[in-house]
Amino acid sequence: MSDFQKSYEENLVMVNRKLRVDESFDMLIKHISVADKRVTFYCIDGFVKDEMFEKMLEYLSKLTEKDLKDISDADDFLNKRITYIESSTEDDLEKFATFVLSGAIGMIMEGFTKAIIIDSRTYPARDVQEPESDKVLRGSHEGFVETVIFNTALIRRKIRNPDLTLKSIQIGNESKTDIVVVYLENSVNKKQLEAVMKKLKAIDVKSLTMGQESLRECLLPYQPWNPYPRVRYTERPDTAAACIYDGNIIILADGSPSAMIIPTGFFDFVQDANDYYFPPMVGTFLRYIRAVVFGLSLLLVPTWYLITLYAEKVPDALRFILINEPNGVPLIFQLIVTEFVIDTLRLASLNTPSSLSNSFAVVGALVLGEFAVSSGWFVSEVVLFMAFSAISNFTQPSYELGYAFKLSRVLILILTAIFHFWGYIAGLAIVIVVICTTKTVEGFTYLYPVIPFNKDAFLSLLYRKQIKFEYKKNK
Repeated sequence: MSDFQKSYEENLVMVNRKLRVDESFDMLIKHISVADKRVTFYCIDGFVKDEMFEKMLEYLSKLTEKDLKDISDADDFLNKRITYIESSTEDDLEKFATFVLSGAIGMIMEGFTKAIIIDSRTYPARDVQEPESDKVLRGSHEGFVETVIFNTALIRRKIRNPDLTLKSIQIGNESKTDIVVVYLENSVNKKQLEAVMKKLKAIDVKSLTMGQESLRECLLPYQPWNPYPRVRYTERPDTAAACIYDGNIIILADGSPSAMIIPTGFFDFVQDANDYYFPPMVGTFLRYIRAVVFGLSLLLVPTWYLITLYAEKVPDALRFILINEPNGVPLIFQLIVTEFVIDTLRLASLNTPSSLSNSFAVVGALVLGEFAVSSGWFVSEVVLFMAFSAISNFTQPSYELGYAFKLSRVLILILTAIFHFWGYIAGLAIVIVVICTTKTVEGFTYLYPVIPFNKDAFLSLLYRKQIKFEYKKNK
């Protein structure tokens, strides 16, 4: 049953109360007469295309009673007299209000039991530019923006395939945030897609306060003790398009300049967009460097600390890695404090004006490092190894994985300090167990393609194939 009545006055009272038009300055109302019929438009200031709206008002005001003689209802009027392509009728007051609050124009016309929606919205947006955290040396320098419709257009530009599917859903009882699920019909895993859509529709929250992070927490299994990321994010349309071709699901949220990639496994973080903008041999070399360096960021410092605990057993050929000038400060204390100082510098640089952030980070690190060593608080070897660990976090674009490795490294260090060799082994075992038990979307394991083993996908991780030999993943 329609929420709108035959009475024009009753419809206006109902809509005005729903939209609280007297309470918000940016809620615009325009009354006109179309062939002696009263018409009222509702829209949000800043969302309307002024030229289009002006032309539409000019056109409607010129209609005569003869032009409306053969019009029976709102659908008939829409089909015969509304020339704008993105338009529809709506008889649900809640949906009508949501459309208007989202930026569309709502039209109430005397004598009709349905409202008309004219979707001429436009959102303020920054220019499409290369994302700061996802740069490449070659290739496209486009990046997603905060407007979801622009982001879908950027993906459409990359994939001109009728199988490309974009499903829209609104999440948040109050915010009604627009979420778009993007996939290729002939490539996506139907079981995974069904599971993702089911979970999205079942989300019951007031609003997605923190955008995609709030969405991730609602979408994935609850594991508060697990720091390892179960989704990837990209701000690059070309990366998102490549993942869609591989059978992944892309989730876009209005207001977020990044795309969420599902499903995501641990080994997916080894790959980067730069791998595919160089010849296969160079791309493979970069991938190996990234994997080795990032692995060292987890194991190098704990292993070095373990060796210093058994200094008397170290062969002469390896004694150069030991501390030459030890001080009175416990080594484990130096390592933990250095971890803390590195994150302090990183947080401080985020709040520093961009013109000063680079120089601040360099000067801060040099001054603190030099002072700590010269004053005798820290030994130079600690500064060296921790600097390597800090730099290695930037060899891959996932901040979440970088902090997961940092927390794992601290855990191994603490256990090694308490239980020495067996603490080191226990720390490694805990990290491995956490990775193996990480839960992601249904029908996908975090250690794919190793568990379950997929030969083609595993070989693709080891060597970046030429594009003509690329396979389609069957996850």
